[in-house]
Amino acid sequence: MKKNVFKTLGLSLLIASSILTTTAFAAEKKSETEKIEVTPTSEGVTPQELAAIYVLSEICPDLIGKDLKFNKAYDSLVKSYLSNEPNAVDILNKRAATKEFQAPLAEARKDAKAASEDDNRQICDDVRNYYSK
Repeated sequence: MKKNVFKTLGLSLLIASSILTTTAFAAEKKSETEKIEVTPTSEGVTPQELAAIYVLSEICPDLIGKDLKFNKAYDSLVKSYLSNEPNAVDILNKRAATKEFQAPLAEARKDAKAASEDDNRQICDDVRNYYSK
């Protein structure tokens, strides 16, 4: 099983943000054979990724307080992973209640608990700042 999903998610958010901020220069440097997809699609999304995202909705309000900017950013994050779903957050909340989702959810909660409070807060801040643009 994947270890420390939150560190992976945080790292991927930082990498994606750095890639997306340099898109003007990337087009000149990128060869035609090199095509990297950074936008998540619902076909390739794992239950572990969705569980990690769901756990953010549980831990971030305690770490950064109730924040409308985070809420908007969280909605955008979920929508980017469940792009084919019209009510992505509602769908994720329903999945979180299913029996099949409990193992990945327990793993994501364990990873969040194992991470330091500062690391978790940084991920929450990254989501808030990146996805609310």
